[in-house]
Amino acid sequence: MNLKRIAIGTVVGAIALYLLGMLIWTVLFADFFDANAGSAAGVDRDAPILWAVIIGTLAYAKLLTFALESQSSKSVVDGVKVGAMVGALLWCTADFIIFGYTNMSTLTGAVADTVLEGVRGGIAGGVIAFVLSKVGD
Repeated sequence: MNLKRIAIGTVVGAIALYLLGMLIWTVLFADFFDANAGSAAGVDRDAPILWAVIIGTLAYAKLLTFALESQSSKSVVDGVKVGAMVGALLWCTADFIIFGYTNMSTLTGAVADTVLEGVRGGIAGGVIAFVLSKVGD
């Protein structure tokens, strides 16, 4: 694995993930997730802690980039497949553990979040694969 490719994939992936996250959770599905919040009240911050969001998004993008770089085929279609699998598995883990221990989400919300994270991860994986296909070793 090449440090340059990992760095480029991570930055490009983080930008894609952040923009997709804003689109999915604050525009397209905000009302759905508001309706499927659990009984826990007051858990959302008035203003997010941006540095923490950036670190988490960079870590997610780096995970996707590592997964893609470990594959022998690096087409955009492969990027979508790997990204969707990694995103869905990562967030299935988080969503269902959070659902099991807290009242922050309904079961419907946990399932929907897992599916949407598969979509977000797939699109980001495709973007990462596309950009890395243009970058030399």
